Amino acid sequence: MASELDNLPVITTRREEAQGFLQGLVSKGLGWARKYSLFQYPFVTACCGMEFMTVASARYDLDRFGAALPRFSPRQADLLIVVGTVNCKQAPILRRVYEQIAEPKWVVAFGVCASSGGFYDNYATVQGIDRIVPVDVYIPGCPPRPEQVLDGIMLLQQKIQGQQHKLIDRKPLPVVGQEPISR
Repeated sequence: MASELDNLPVITTRREEAQGFLQGLVSKGLGWARKYSLFQYPFVTACCGMEFMTVASARYDLDRFGAALPRFSPRQADLLIVVGTVNCKQAPILRRVYEQIAEPKWVVAFGVCASSGGFYDNYATVQGIDRIVPVDVYIPGCPPRPEQVLDGIMLLQQKIQGQQHKLIDRKPLPVVGQEPISR
């Protein structure tokens, strides 16, 4: 004989499905938080630096995008903005600065000289910083208008929010030299 309890739907939750759902929620939350907390380190080498300072002014207000104040150490930053021409002597320095930036890290090529070498097509100029470091967003122009820079920052924010952000699986570290207390 079948009872009424046998006809009720059974709700089952698998641990993997629950973890996947939680991972998705955490990833969306981390993406939103990282999108609006960009800690920039400007690597300014040439004339585009003047236009970069304009973007940080009150008129264009880079702060509303979460990238307000530049950091003075690459270890405090997660966004490297390369502004201007990079020559061959500066290439190892740029690579070292990139390696010192905290993970996750993003790179923006500001201006045509950083993107492709610009009109400096000679032996001493690096023809695009993507030969040294991976670039996430290219902002064209000589120099780029502040509106273009804001568009580039918004494009980077969309890219950051769309990335998969993982939880760190940390296990508690054992305490060395202490015995468990028994009562």
